[in-house]
Amino acid sequence: MGGLLGQGVWFGSAGDVMAAGEGIETVLSLRTALPDLPVQAALSAAHLAAILLPDGLGRLYILRDRDPAGETARETLRTRAAGVGVEALVLMPRHGDFNDDLRHDGVDALRARLALQLHPDDIARFLPG
Repeated sequence: MGGLLGQGVWFGSAGDVMAAGEGIETVLSLRTALPDLPVQAALSAAHLAAILLPDGLGRLYILRDRDPAGETARETLRTRAAGVGVEALVLMPRHGDFNDDLRHDGVDALRARLALQLHPDDIARFLPG
């Protein structure tokens, strides 16, 4: 996967706000709860730390997995984003990752927890309903 460094699988088009996570299951689970938020799956923790930040990005949500590799990737990406003037906010799952949250708690509970973590400007923009 070395040739993919900095790249990932996109769901939606990059804009001024996006989310990025390690795995496809994690980002698709978030996308189930927030279908209008563009997300990128980096495919591994190392690749998450190295994603290329799109031009015009103002806010990045980093989807954290609850494991040591996820913690390191999150910190590296947050530092990189801050260095280029991008606000980086971490979205935390209740369980191991957002796929676990969706499967165990359902989409309504996941949305309710995400609403507490989103920037106020993004609640009406990305939270359905």
